[in-house]
Amino acid sequence: QVQLVESGGGLVQAGGSLRLSCTASRIISSMRSGTWYRQAPGNQRELVANITWGGRTNYAEAVAGRFTFSRDNAKNTVYLQMNNLKPEDTAVYYCNFNYWGGSSYWGQGIQVTVSS
Repeated sequence: QVQLVESGGGLVQAGGSLRLSCTASRIISSMRSGTWYRQAPGNQRELVANITWGGRTNYAEAVAGRFTFSRDNAKNTVYLQMNNLKPEDTAVYYCNFNYWGGSSYWGQGIQVTVSS
């Protein structure tokens, strides 16, 4: 079993920045892909950004150019740098890791609130 621990959320004014972290209890160099999702009240969970084993990143159109997904294998941690935040970015953010072999794990979720 792999545990994922998220941190870095909170309350920020529109235009501000936050950096989310997701640290795994298992080495992430063997991770097939990592993904950040978010879910706002009343909405379905949606993909925010994804990073592949090779380091390629993909972003939802709503966050492209503002968010950056990175990883630090030595720390078993991935990051989501969020700049120029907007009120519509308010949601609970979740990290998800998929490992080779089919295992998939989720973080507990962390609140991000952007005030206007």
